[in-house]
Amino acid sequence: MKYIALILLALTSLSVIGCNKQKAAIDARTDATKDAIDGRKDSVDAAAEDAIKQADANAKINKANIDTANARVQADLDAEKQKADTAAAAEKAKVDALNK
Repeated sequence: MKYIALILLALTSLSVIGCNKQKAAIDARTDATKDAIDGRKDSVDAAAEDAIKQADANAKINKANIDTANARVQADLDAEKQKADTAAAAEKAKVDALNK
């Protein structure tokens, strides 16, 4: 009877040890999965920061292009205005010359 109790105690101990090893393996797998997810989260955050920086740079470039186009159109309109003023002055001078 003593031996049976010892055998049962030994088997119980082995099953507990086996369960602990399985639990430890599950914990290790879970930790590895969490670490991998954290690494991917860091990568996503870095990519988002890069995308934001690129979007800001693109916005600055677009604004500069708009400002340049606006300045060019304004210069063209100023030149047309000056041309109209010059043409009007020439016509007035012609009228004055014909009336004298």
